[in-house]
Amino acid sequence: MTKGILGRKVGMTQLFSEEGELLPVTVVQADPNIVLQKRSEENDGYEAIQLGVSDKKASQTNEPEKGHAEKANTTPKRFVREIRDVNLEDYEVGQEVNVEIFEPGEKIDVTGTSKGKGFQGAIKRHNQGRGPETHGSHFHRSPGGMGAMEPMRVFKGKKLPGQMGGSQVTIQNLEVVKVDTERNILLIKGNVPGAKKSFVEITSAVKASE
Repeated sequence: MTKGILGRKVGMTQLFSEEGELLPVTVVQADPNIVLQKRSEENDGYEAIQLGVSDKKASQTNEPEKGHAEKANTTPKRFVREIRDVNLEDYEVGQEVNVEIFEPGEKIDVTGTSKGKGFQGAIKRHNQGRGPETHGSHFHRSPGGMGAMEPMRVFKGKKLPGQMGGSQVTIQNLEVVKVDTERNILLIKGNVPGAKKSFVEITSAVKASE
């Protein structure tokens, strides 16, 4: 069964393993999550729990959000996500979920919002090559040909300039290096999506090798 928690990316650091290997790790502050809702097969067509973390300002909440949080005896949360394929019997509405659910060495998937880069050209956005700079070349950093002449249109999916970053990204099979239950911190080997202070979703790895 899947298990998960929501947290905030603090930044990166490094530490030594027991074998003396230097490991780059990402620090995730995973404060206790509150189970806001349980979704069942009978009522919703699928099984999941809804988690929330980080209190939301009262001035930024509306009445439906307040009513939804009151059912779990808590306050409205800034970051809310659903974790599917969980054992509903292990959770109750209003229950706290802590970093204790994970252990060092466990494989996880981390989902976050990548850094926004704004409007970028094809070279930076798609790692394309550029044309000659001299000898009368008029092809420098443009995306090149738009395709065959026959359809008289540009096919969907053509790699062109546009918005780069700011999209949901999942990195799979990362490893939990350390679990600090006193400070509610997870140390994850490698990097995770998003900028500092951005929210991330941590779940059990779906493709982890047994």
